[in-house]
Amino acid sequence: MLGCTLRNHYQIIEFLGQGAFGDTYLGKDLDLPGHPQCVVKHLKPKSLKPADLLIAKGFFDKEAETLYKLGKLHDQIPSLSAHFEENGEFYLVQDFIEGHDLTKELILGKKSSESHTIKLLHEILEVLAIVHQQNVIHRDLKPANLMRRQDGKIILIDFGAVKEISTMIVNAQGQTSFTVGIGTSGYMPSEQANGKPKPCSDIYAVGMIGIQALTGQAPYTLPEDPQTGEVIWRNQAQVSNNLANVLDKMVRDHFSQRYQNAEQALQAILSLSPPPTPPPPTPPPTPTVYQSLGNKSPQPVKISSNSLKTVQFETVTVNSKGQIIKRSQSQAQVFTETIVKDITLEMVSIPKGSFTMGAPASEAKSYYFERPQHQVTIKPFLLGKYPINQAQWAAVAKLPKIQYDLKPDPSHFKGKNLPIENVSWNDAVEFCVRLSQKTGRSYRLPSEAEWEYACRAGTTTPFHFGDTVTPDLVNYNGNYPYGTAPKGIYRETTTAVGSFPPNSFGLYDMHGNVWEWCQDIYHDNYNGAPIDGSAWESGGDSKNRVQRGGSWVNNAVYCRSADRLYVSAVIRWWGRGFRVAVASVSSSS
Repeated sequence: MLGCTLRNHYQIIEFLGQGAFGDTYLGKDLDLPGHPQCVVKHLKPKSLKPADLLIAKGFFDKEAETLYKLGKLHDQIPSLSAHFEENGEFYLVQDFIEGHDLTKELILGKKSSESHTIKLLHEILEVLAIVHQQNVIHRDLKPANLMRRQDGKIILIDFGAVKEISTMIVNAQGQTSFTVGIGTSGYMPSEQANGKPKPCSDIYAVGMIGIQALTGQAPYTLPEDPQTGEVIWRNQAQVSNNLANVLDKMVRDHFSQRYQNAEQALQAILSLSPPPTPPPPTPPPTPTVYQSLGNKSPQPVKISSNSLKTVQFETVTVNSKGQIIKRSQSQAQVFTETIVKDITLEMVSIPKGSFTMGAPASEAKSYYFERPQHQVTIKPFLLGKYPINQAQWAAVAKLPKIQYDLKPDPSHFKGKNLPIENVSWNDAVEFCVRLSQKTGRSYRLPSEAEWEYACRAGTTTPFHFGDTVTPDLVNYNGNYPYGTAPKGIYRETTTAVGSFPPNSFGLYDMHGNVWEWCQDIYHDNYNGAPIDGSAWESGGDSKNRVQRGGSWVNNAVYCRSADRLYVSAVIRWWGRGFRVAVASVSSSS
């Protein structure tokens, strides 16, 4: 295989590994500029009759369809580039992941801390929840199939179902069955070993990974209780009863006693708030992105009465089923910035005020990292009426470079009035600095506190619309509603900015459509968070920045006012955009 080129397209350059299902190679995609690397999986069904080969092809095509769908849903699942068959052998081509697998982190004999283990379980389950929502079972979760990408994110690789092609058994009557268990000893529960995997079979595997992290022992070396069949592990770890109880439920011998899917397990893990991190010593001031402009600090926009325009709009309130129960007329003051001829930016004046940031524990499906709730006082500022759209992005991308190159048209979904997406935090900051240089006003990303204050617009419910939302009001995956709202449409794309009703501040698309970058470094909770509305740029996970609001691909729960997402500052994805902010004072100040 080495040196050959498949379909005059994929050149095989290196052997990566061999398994029961076939071989894996590193390849080059000769059709794309720069010949990016890819992974080519060569699946070789052996000893199959011609009729069985047709059945195998059917499973192969179905598996490829599943992998293609999953790769579109989440950037932590490798995208499928191609699948094809030649001479009775099958090939899958997927993204090559730069990074290392978790065998490099979960070293035998080395025990991980409880807080590190909770974070690891959270990272795995968050992606696995997306997989389970699509009625897909991974079937081979283990450290070797979990990659830590260079941006720090966990990537699920090597979905076990592709191995079904090579585990087909032809019985004496010539019928084909799939009774061989697919998985790895120690991570595979009994029902999966018997060829009857369920979503909770994946939960068993994740639980064993957590136990491996805490004990420093390979799962297959741990003893079992001869009476119950349960794994005996607590005596090998320093662990709280709360986490131990969750892990015990994840690895129950009988599947009916486990969490039934990744979402249930994720909620259990998220309820385990890690011990608060003590605030670090006062650090030196963090350099701001505005230093390249020669400003010591962001300069506010001076607002006069004749620079603002009053706009009228209607807001709606819904009940717990998502039905509109109230319509109200409201108004906002809007400042219009001209970027270039015919391309403007509308900025809504957000009044000063105080609010309770974060979600109460009583809010359904809220997470520990949305707490503790705390009072924050916000100074007046201006915030984009809409997320930045593609026409605005293209105009600013043409302005002189400050630090980073900007692609003029990076979005996956195309349309001048669609929100910009597939942009990193670094890209968004570069946009702000270029816009600032052009206008003389220091545009920036909003702080996380400013974003939530603006989103809530005086409300305390999970959404500014009320206790829930529907796809008539928000662009999200309508197959997964929140609370008692009904299922609805899943558009599978972004929508034009301003397509849905605004909140009472006059801001559109604060829930759904695209995640929005904030200025802040990510922290696991709000212990020590600023209470003056400023961005939190010390301590925390310095590689990751905060996003808010949910997106077109997410469940409704991720679109709540209090929900938070942490993402590497360098990662781009179809569901990530931003809106801009700028401080404001009255012209008389």
